[in-house]
Amino acid sequence: MEVPKDQIATLLDYGLHNSAQMLSCFLVSSPAANTESAPHLKAESLVLLGDSFFREREYRRAIHSYKQALQYNKMVPKQNVQLSRSSIPSNRSPSPNSCNASGINENEVKFKIASCHCFLNENKAALVEMEGIPCKARNLPMNLLLGKLYRVSRHSRAAVAIYKECLRHCPYMLEAITALSELGSSAKDIISLFPQNLNRSGRMPFDHIDSTRWLQRYVEAQCCMASNDYKGGLEIFADLLQRFPNNTHLLLEMAKVEAIIGKNEEAILNFEKARSIDPYIVTYMDEYAMLLKLRSDYSKLNKLVHDLLNIDPARPEVFVALSVLWERKDEKKALSYAEQSIRIDERHITGYIMKGNLLLTIKRAEAAVSAFRGAQELRPDIRSYQGLVHTYLALSKIKEALYASREAMKAMPQSAKALKLVGDVHASNTGGREKAKKFYESALRLEPGYLGAALALAELHVIEGRNGDAVSLLERYLKDWADDSLHVKLAQVFAATNMLQEALSHYQAALRLNPQNEAAKRGLERLEKQMKGVDPDAPEDDEDNDVEDADGDQDDAELL
Repeated sequence: MEVPKDQIATLLDYGLHNSAQMLSCFLVSSPAANTESAPHLKAESLVLLGDSFFREREYRRAIHSYKQALQYNKMVPKQNVQLSRSSIPSNRSPSPNSCNASGINENEVKFKIASCHCFLNENKAALVEMEGIPCKARNLPMNLLLGKLYRVSRHSRAAVAIYKECLRHCPYMLEAITALSELGSSAKDIISLFPQNLNRSGRMPFDHIDSTRWLQRYVEAQCCMASNDYKGGLEIFADLLQRFPNNTHLLLEMAKVEAIIGKNEEAILNFEKARSIDPYIVTYMDEYAMLLKLRSDYSKLNKLVHDLLNIDPARPEVFVALSVLWERKDEKKALSYAEQSIRIDERHITGYIMKGNLLLTIKRAEAAVSAFRGAQELRPDIRSYQGLVHTYLALSKIKEALYASREAMKAMPQSAKALKLVGDVHASNTGGREKAKKFYESALRLEPGYLGAALALAELHVIEGRNGDAVSLLERYLKDWADDSLHVKLAQVFAATNMLQEALSHYQAALRLNPQNEAAKRGLERLEKQMKGVDPDAPEDDEDNDVEDADGDQDDAELL
């Protein structure tokens, strides 16, 4: 042949995709590849051309070339096609550039077409291609892609069956383990899929048991996470980290869970440790961005976003981080970034959470409900429940808010945050305050260090005139918590009881911890007026009311 195929394959293997693409054009148009007696040569040439397009991320052109190749392959005599199909083992993926002298591997080409569709977010078209590959002909990468497509298409039972098949062939496919745990499989079911290497006595060798024990523990951790047993999952991850120190995957998994359950400082430390080991990590960096924003550490947040844009500006995590950065400057622009993250990956949960929070902020509560529901459908966690409850309360849909909070409590019976969420709903109306108090107290019994529940209970004490109880409760947390919101709440209670010097001290402490705390700034301004004998509630200062939830009440009134 005038243009050697093996040279194109070599160029592709060396990553010289543009050169391979140009040479492929010569191959496809060569006389030898266009004779009626050799359609298999044309098919092989088109596959190589498609491969060069694929490597250059020209997915539409790749699909076109691959489909042309399949058409030409139909012209190859059946005996030759049968030989080509049976020449490649079904349990091992062939080289992407290998071609058989008697034709192409149709199943491999269909897999490549499906992969292109996935990169273009055309999951239905990808699934059609993958379902055209016979079960016995699918190798490990094919099964993994098919499992993902079934999951995206919400064919959960089919996805479970495919992921199980993956683990039967390779128990170390951690993606399949995570997917099965999230789809409801138990740790016992997943571990039973692992191949059992027995010795002559019928027992597994001791060294094999020891070497796979960590994998079984990893399965248990993922199943804990999927069932919202965050405490159990974190304990197992911590044990695994002892065996595999500085494992960035484990550090990121731990940090993500700590972020979800509100252990913000621990999460930040683990994210920073992972970044110190590998500064080019993008996975879960949007979670880290959210924590930096909560801490009002805009300097670190700005640097993080700058770093992420330099690493890979096309990842959904980068757009969520951009959304977090822009939230305080331009909420509509922040919303557009959150939506872009979902367009890139429609299963990116953090994108939905961010979108829901922003929609709630700009008083588009009905749309916020849809965003939080989207996050829940992918994987319910406490943040999507919190978003739903707060959105329903903003819409004065108390019944729906109560139902959502009870759903959270049912899904996470050992979660103090879920208990607190039910309390928040009862606290939203005067007749439910006693119930709210019981739920807040239950949350504190379950998790004595849960500051959120303590602040909510203190607020109830203040509303009912028990300022002394509120102060006693909050002061117990001062020893263990260097938290600006705690100091703000104490300052508010002291200001309400006319203990102005104490209030001043706590507002100043809050601003030392977080100079960006708006509630502390507004409270300090009001307090200074109080100390000068000026009425802080004069009409011109109404908008500066620093009492927690006042802004929320105003938003509710405007929505109604």
